[in-house]
Amino acid sequence: MTTRKYWRGSAAACVVLAIAGTYAISHRNADASVSEAHGEVAATNALSGITGTRSSAPDFSSIVSRYGAAVVHIGAKQAASRDENGEGGRGGEALGSGFIISQDGYVLTNNHVVEGADRVTVKLTDGREFHARVVGTDKTSDVAVLKIEASNLPTVKIGDPANSKVGEWVVAIGSPYGFDNTVTSGIISAKARQMSDDSPIPFIQTDVPVNPGNSGGPLFNLNGEVIGINSMIYSRTGGFQGLSFAIPIDAAMHVKDQLVQTGHVSRGRIGVGVQPVSAEQAKSLGLDSTRGALVGSVDPSGPAQAAGLRQGDVIVGVNGARIANTTELMAQVSQLTPGSTATVNVWRNGGERKLSVTVGAQSPQVASASPRMQREPQQQQQPDQARPRLGVAVRPLTADEQQEASLPGGVVVQQATGPAAAAGIQAGDIIVAVDGKVIRGPQQLKQIISQADDSVSVTVVRDGEEASVTVTLG
Repeated sequence: MTTRKYWRGSAAACVVLAIAGTYAISHRNADASVSEAHGEVAATNALSGITGTRSSAPDFSSIVSRYGAAVVHIGAKQAASRDENGEGGRGGEALGSGFIISQDGYVLTNNHVVEGADRVTVKLTDGREFHARVVGTDKTSDVAVLKIEASNLPTVKIGDPANSKVGEWVVAIGSPYGFDNTVTSGIISAKARQMSDDSPIPFIQTDVPVNPGNSGGPLFNLNGEVIGINSMIYSRTGGFQGLSFAIPIDAAMHVKDQLVQTGHVSRGRIGVGVQPVSAEQAKSLGLDSTRGALVGSVDPSGPAQAAGLRQGDVIVGVNGARIANTTELMAQVSQLTPGSTATVNVWRNGGERKLSVTVGAQSPQVASASPRMQREPQQQQQPDQARPRLGVAVRPLTADEQQEASLPGGVVVQQATGPAAAAGIQAGDIIVAVDGKVIRGPQQLKQIISQADDSVSVTVVRDGEEASVTVTLG
């Protein structure tokens, strides 16, 4: 299932930023660029201190005292790498947040907090620090699962985001700029926000103040339940400006279960291209609202075609759950098990009918970072190091990666800073050409960039899609 894809380049007034904080190894300078509860305690006891009036915020102290110890500080150290000029750059440490979901040490956080790290540590509020094993990561959802060797740990309580409402109070706990166990609050501003055209995650939008270092921390409702993982902000400055986004916890737990059980994530696919239903289309189709997802194309060899879906159908339900928009459809389908049978409700010729679809599997991607999410932390520049013209650290494609992606050549971006990052290039992208010249390896890229004028057109592949971006060289 696809929708129209696009990129936001450096000319955009606002950008969506991951909120993992990046610092020098010494931690002296912040880089502003950007279950079951422990013990048998009734939920009502944790909430006994929550009160509020029309003119004042609730008292969140009971939530913090009950579950604050389950929120952890995460440090992800990355070794030094080399840029396209062959020059070495020092490593850095991304600082983020996470939370304990089991007493035996499973921790949830964001993928972009630990991506590319050589060593990950988890620090508890009682001062204990553990080396963490990365159980698995998923770029598409931006979820990572860690494991520390400990027992009888405090845990959070998992809630149901479907029961949350726009306008309700929510609380975030995390480590903005390394200030551990910082508590901020706000309200749910919107639900089911789609942050890129191909993302299956229906983000929860809030106005809770979150900043670099909050990435991976929990978003609590007033029942003391985690309903989301704080992941991104929308900003002109790189700091908080009233728009923050959290991954719904049910989607994150679905990913977690697969990573723990199999080490990878499988997602369902039915093989349709969809778009929102406009008011004019709803009227012409005999619908009483714009709810649903209009089928614009059907993969001729996909599951939907075999089940009888047609272009012009409006998908209004999946397995009994009503579909409000394309974001909800993508979220529902992605969580279906490949090989299972799903009931899809479609609106056709003035009436609703049910079709039985055998769910297919989404193809694994070499690079699966969401186009509008800047997930790779910025690294501080060495004072005595010349600013790289392009600003990428790359490696050659492996034979398997090249075959899987069906590419004539290319190099994988491991880090993107400076001009490359400003143009929207990210870790995980595959650079396949510069100014139309196919890239066969890092040395060729270095040579082309060294001889280029002030700007170049860089062709990259991300999520199986090819796009060209203009990079103004340093």
